[in-house]
Amino acid sequence: MDLEQIRRDYGLGQLLQEQLKQNPHQQFELWLQQAIEAELSADPTAMTIATVDGGGCASQRVVLLKGHDENGLRFYTNKNSNKSRDLALNPHISAHFSWLPLERQVHIQGHVEPLSDEQNDRYFHSRPKSSQIGALVSQQSQPIDSRDSLDQQFEQLMEQYKDQPVPRPQHWGGYLIKPSLFEFWQGGRNRLHDRFIYKPVGGSWQIQRLQP
Repeated sequence: MDLEQIRRDYGLGQLLQEQLKQNPHQQFELWLQQAIEAELSADPTAMTIATVDGGGCASQRVVLLKGHDENGLRFYTNKNSNKSRDLALNPHISAHFSWLPLERQVHIQGHVEPLSDEQNDRYFHSRPKSSQIGALVSQQSQPIDSRDSLDQQFEQLMEQYKDQPVPRPQHWGGYLIKPSLFEFWQGGRNRLHDRFIYKPVGGSWQIQRLQP
């Protein structure tokens, strides 16, 4: 297998500045909706987030976007996880959406703020009971002796809470990503891609084209 020869040219479309909305949140909402409607995959809301630990080591993982508005982007996780420990030390975060069948990518930089208990409770109890139990069972990122042990704990708690509400674990909750930069990328022929960044300047967003 010759990896150097695996490539394709991009030619679905061109991105011009006059096509962009002045507000990056609105531009992101448009592209997200188009990705969902295109039925690209089972997870059009999947985003890769990158954090940095106390030793300066970066790590990435995929989470699901669970909300977006003018305030930012929301996702939920185990607050004892590696990502949350990173964010407690360094709240800066990078998020990336890859919609390659549409030849599009979106990159977002910013910092996180924790969501309120009310927001966490509301979303937690909107999830299927099996997902709520999964959050109760999992000590995310910690070692476990076997898959059987995990499954047994899950079944025990499913039986325990069969006829009653599942309490939200205090270590489970969400973050709001407050963006300080958006980049929209549209693939172009001959590797001459269209790239635009939005940066806040004086209370509004400045748009700048970047070279590919």
